[in-house]
Amino acid sequence: MRKIEDIQELRSIQMGILDRVHQFCEAHGLRYFLSSGTLIGAVRHKGYIPWDDDIDIYMPRQDYEQFLQTFSDAKGIYRAINPATEPHYYYTFAKVVDQRTRMVEKETEGYEIGVYMDIFPVDYVTDDLKERERIFKQKKLFYKIRRCKISNTNPLQSRLAYVVYKCWPMTVRQIERKIRRLIVLKESTRTVCNMTEAGPSIKGCFPAKDIATSVDIEFEGRMYKTMVGYKDYLERTYGNYMTLPPVEQRVTHHFEAYWLDQ
Repeated sequence: MRKIEDIQELRSIQMGILDRVHQFCEAHGLRYFLSSGTLIGAVRHKGYIPWDDDIDIYMPRQDYEQFLQTFSDAKGIYRAINPATEPHYYYTFAKVVDQRTRMVEKETEGYEIGVYMDIFPVDYVTDDLKERERIFKQKKLFYKIRRCKISNTNPLQSRLAYVVYKCWPMTVRQIERKIRRLIVLKESTRTVCNMTEAGPSIKGCFPAKDIATSVDIEFEGRMYKTMVGYKDYLERTYGNYMTLPPVEQRVTHHFEAYWLDQ
């Protein structure tokens, strides 16, 4: 294996994944949107935030589920993975990975994963604020339990809490079913949110009209898709997103990645 030392090389692999996902979605009429820090980078820098090293996209729940059921890659380079199909999968959302590579991450200890791009489902959430708060508190508890069940380390930094959650009399699959029943609404509302564990809190909810359609946006010299209401989404989630953070916060995530056959 050859270690990937340069962040530009890592980004090149991620861009290959994004290109393949973009091509697949365009060919199959599936909606996706550049999101989170990737979208800030597109708007503010027309590419990666200078110190960033990952790519995030959103998909409406219906498109997300169809993508996971149908995604394929003729060359066998890229594969979509998610908690429903992968045993011992730490994350609570999907990724598309480059199978020629390997990432080493503390969270996925014991589970091999390639260099990836994150895909988050966007779900309708209740417009009732009190009910929304109740749902967010409940899902947070379920996610804590799930994380402890899967992790080989102590993600809570509390031995007592870790033991309690680890011994909770529910399997990971049972917990995941409870989470799905809690966060996936069949009826439409005026509000949507990324309801995965790694997603934003209630603050991250935004109007469903923001994802009604998509628009083109430049990222690293190429054109991709994002939500029509991206400015509203960014303002609600991040505040003044066009202002650079303090220098001490401009930190690149530490990554450890390898090519498998080099």
